[in-house]
Amino acid sequence: MSDGKRVGVVLVSHSATVAASVAELAKGLAGAGSEVPVVPAGGTESGGFGTSAELVSAAAASADRGAGVAVLADLGSAVLTVKALLAEGDELPAHTRLVDAPFVEGAVAAVVTASTGADLAAVEAAATEAYAYRKV
Repeated sequence: MSDGKRVGVVLVSHSATVAASVAELAKGLAGAGSEVPVVPAGGTESGGFGTSAELVSAAAASADRGAGVAVLADLGSAVLTVKALLAEGDELPAHTRLVDAPFVEGAVAAVVTASTGADLAAVEAAATEAYAYRKV
């Protein structure tokens, strides 16, 4: 993207610690100079395990830089929370997309790709391709 806008990445987990740790890992692997907004949305407002539509909405708004927002979720109700927000139509920034990708590998691929200035489709494709990463 030549206009300097970056795709933002939101990481939705049932655990605030997991979301923040995966965000830190992805940003670290993308490089210290990365200008990609990576925002964790983990747990509930009270600090417990679960998901919060309010935290997800706030994270997406914070990550939005005008080039779209890629949202990765860890499991079950985190995915359902994001789907419900997308269905509402006005709860998330325009061009917000739930990305079907493994949480850790997908987050790293999304942030690294976004750091190159790639558009939302390329960020989504890179994260989704992480399903194919083989460890043996």
